[in-house]
Formats: sequence, structure tokens, C-alpha cells
Amino acid sequence: MSFRLTTIADPTPADRETILAPLRAYNIAQAGDPQIRPFAILVTADDGTTDGGLWGRIAYDWLFIELLGLPEALRGQGLGRALMQQAEAIARDAGCAGIWLDTYEFQARGFYEKLGFTLFGELPDHPIGMKRFFLMKRF
Repeated sequence: MSFRLTTIADPTPADRETILAPLRAYNIAQAGDPQIRPFAILVTADDGTTDGGLWGRIAYDWLFIELLGLPEALRGQGLGRALMQQAEAIARDAGCAGIWLDTYEFQARGFYEKLGFTLFGELPDHPIGMKRFFLMKRF
């Protein structure tokens, strides 16, 4: 049997699943089911509008914060800290070993470090001339 490689510029969710399925099967065989549990914490105004929040997931005993976003007008009011505190409470309640996340040099590394996160990785030139940082907080 021969194979060829095909590059798809606009892949579908089905294409992604085709790639993910054998990886998922291998990971489960090696480390067990990660029991991925996504969650969101929304910032909701009194009028019911939602203006940002936090998106994360728990897998393999760690909580990963994929997104934390607030409009400029809501920054500096303690909402980011409150979102992180609530995420940490979720992680602790789930028995997680800790939380990890990534942030760019032009984003919020200092904010996370003030909350007790430590650097465990750095990707230079992403984007070119800047860095992407990977941080964690163990419990």
C-alpha cells in the first residue's frame, strides 16, 4: 500500500477529527482517559450583556486557561483577578495539580506572576521579535 501527503488550506472539522482520532486513542492507551471538562466564566453586566471572561478546560489533572479576555474599559477593576480566582477554585475543587496557560510578551505575564504563576517555557520570535510565555501554578 502506498500513501501520499495532501495539504488542505481550508480543513474541515471532520479533517481535524481524522487526525485527532488516532492521537486520542494512543494517549488514552498510554495515560488513560483525560476526561476533558471545558468550562467558561463570563463577565455579565447588570443589563445581561456579556463582556469577556475566561475559557478553560480540565484534562489529565491540570486546568488549562485557553482564553482570558476583557475589553479595555473593564481592565483595572479587579475582574481579571476575580476570573483567575474563580478558575483556581474550580481547579482545586476538581483536585487538579495546578493551572497552566500561555501569554504573549505584549500581554499579561506580569499579571499572572503576581497571582503566583511561574515561567516554565518560552518561545522566542512568536511573533517575530517578541516572545510567547508558558506559565504554571502548582497547588
